[in-house]
Amino acid sequence: MARFAFALPLLAVTLAGAAPNALWNQVAILSQGGPVRTTESWDWSDCGLTSDPIQIESIVVTPDPPKPGQEMTVTVKASAQEVVEDGAYADVTVKLGVVKLLHREFDLCEEARNANMSVTCPVDKGDYTVVQSVTLPKEIPQARFTVDVQGYTVDDDDLFCVNLKVNFMKFPRLGW
Repeated sequence: MARFAFALPLLAVTLAGAAPNALWNQVAILSQGGPVRTTESWDWSDCGLTSDPIQIESIVVTPDPPKPGQEMTVTVKASAQEVVEDGAYADVTVKLGVVKLLHREFDLCEEARNANMSVTCPVDKGDYTVVQSVTLPKEIPQARFTVDVQGYTVDDDDLFCVNLKVNFMKFPRLGW
């Protein structure tokens, strides 16, 4: 799960939501109970169905924005509508524009065990908060990444879907 957590932020930073490029230039004008973001360094969107066994409620990254070479903590709140058995997996695709940088399958249960996470398989029905820290490589290029994560059950049924977008481009500082 450590690699999966890295996929979320680097992939959400590299964990940031995968939405059309126009979203990078949008700024929240009115907060609806959440923080107003003045630069979109990362974002996420749930691309799953309401019938998916895992429903993701929120993803929070600290520090925000994440920085190459520094530790990043990802907190995911989700609910399991069904038991998740050993053998569940995720297909992760990381892109830089239209160029696919990485496409890899991760065994979710094995990753959770290897990272000594508090949630391990089988995962019972219920609400969960998963917190995972990872040190981002300092070599992350100044670029905008999208990360698509599609989770599947051991029987190859849909489990969850998350699109992430992360912007490692440096923004010019305002001289005021």
